Amino acid sequence: MRRRPDQLATGEWAVLALVAEGPTHGFAIARALAPGGEVGRVWAMRRPLVYRTLDVLAERELVQEVGTEPSGSGPPRTVFDVTADGRARVDAWRLEPVWHVRDARAELMLKLLFLDRSGVDPAPLLTAQRERLGAIARELEDARDEGFARTLALWRLESTRAAIRFVDGLLSG
Repeated sequence: MRRRPDQLATGEWAVLALVAEGPTHGFAIARALAPGGEVGRVWAMRRPLVYRTLDVLAERELVQEVGTEPSGSGPPRTVFDVTADGRARVDAWRLEPVWHVRDARAELMLKLLFLDRSGVDPAPLLTAQRERLGAIARELEDARDEGFARTLALWRLESTRAAIRFVDGLLSG
């Protein structure tokens, strides 16, 4: 399924959210998104993809070049900052629940990470996520599937219940 031009992929959100934390350059973003990096623990990206993503975000006018910074090991680094539209999109994204349980591992964790890094209370996101997960669980509980469709529905229901327990634990604790 093709995404709409205004939609961002998970990696694009991660890069945009990092730029929204303050002016930065691609090398710093790539370091944060490396497998052992602060954000890479949740969502990792290779350095070339980070730079391509910055180009895409700039084309969409969500980030902009604001200068350069000397590099100790190569040409000057291009510094990016978030645009007003980029900031508004990140702020809204961080508080939107994920639509599918399968997106909780990456996208919900990224949202929680960036909320934590910015000192924003995650309760509104968690409350909305709890409501969304509850609706998914009710839908799956009402399913009258047979054969493998039933097996799949039971798997999805148990995964949803686990996600609900996770969110409830965060809300209570």
